[in-house]
Amino acid sequence: MFKKSSFFTKKSLTRVIAPVVAAMFALTGCGTQPAATPAPEQQPAAATDAPQEYTVKHAMGETKIKGTPQKVVILTNEGTEALLALGVKPVGAVKSFTGDPWYAHIKDEMKDVTVLGEEAQPNIEAIAALQPDLIIGNKMRQEKVYTQLSAIAPTVFSETLRGDWKKNFKLYAEALNKKAEGDKVLGDFDKRVEDLKTTLGDKVNTKVSLVRFMAGRTRIYYNQTFAGTIFEQIGLQRPDSQKKDDFAAEVTKERIPEMDGDIMFYFTYETGDKKATKLEEEWTNDPLWKNLNVVKNNKAIKVDDVIWNTAGGVKAANLMLDELEKHLMAQ
Repeated sequence: MFKKSSFFTKKSLTRVIAPVVAAMFALTGCGTQPAATPAPEQQPAAATDAPQEYTVKHAMGETKIKGTPQKVVILTNEGTEALLALGVKPVGAVKSFTGDPWYAHIKDEMKDVTVLGEEAQPNIEAIAALQPDLIIGNKMRQEKVYTQLSAIAPTVFSETLRGDWKKNFKLYAEALNKKAEGDKVLGDFDKRVEDLKTTLGDKVNTKVSLVRFMAGRTRIYYNQTFAGTIFEQIGLQRPDSQKKDDFAAEVTKERIPEMDGDIMFYFTYETGDKKATKLEEEWTNDPLWKNLNVVKNNKAIKVDDVIWNTAGGVKAANLMLDELEKHLMAQ
């Protein structure tokens, strides 16, 4: 009895288990198995946290910069305007030439920005304390401290502060990794110039004179000045004596006749001691000045030195277009 019962049980179990095992294999074949590992070329690219690195060529050579700079120090007035126009608030900047410490047209945007001395003598210790990831300066102003600045952070220098302000702006946009934004800012400015040309019509042939008063000296400004480059882009004419591919000439009163034109814009660099203002008053009361046709025709117009010369940046350039349109269309 025992052997028969044992044989029967084994045979019965086999009959029961076999279909179950077969069903399990069938289910496995219907999609419950783990997904196949993709071939190597199908594997997604590994994520990387390494910041982009790019190289900027500038007045002092080449500088490598990693990622988009977040803590930027700017050591020129026109560069400060460039940063603001590109939506970058610097952590530190040299003070405006006039203002306490910033020009009126940028002071609201510069709230809480650390003052780093002046363009000609930036405070190296204060710059280092800010731990910037980019420093922007100018060879004409800070060549002697370039090595010190480069030891603090990647440093990019423009060549000069005279002539084509747009060239500097493009360099700063590249250094900030904001070339596309920079192209838009300049594109918007160029469109404004074209619109102004249309508005002015024949008045673009106006011969425009530029004069500046400073403590102890007077200058006639030529084409390689901030205002001069904007005149050239608009197509405004200059008096014959001022058609020079140069910066400026310091003149004595005997050369006042060279200041004549269809219209004159003059501005005074006043630092607070009133010396420049007194010089302006002295010259504008001189008989030679009063004998200028542009003065006798009431077309000698005093304008803001900051906007027309000292600030030298894209924000000032746009404000200058506003004033040019107002004054030229009133003639």
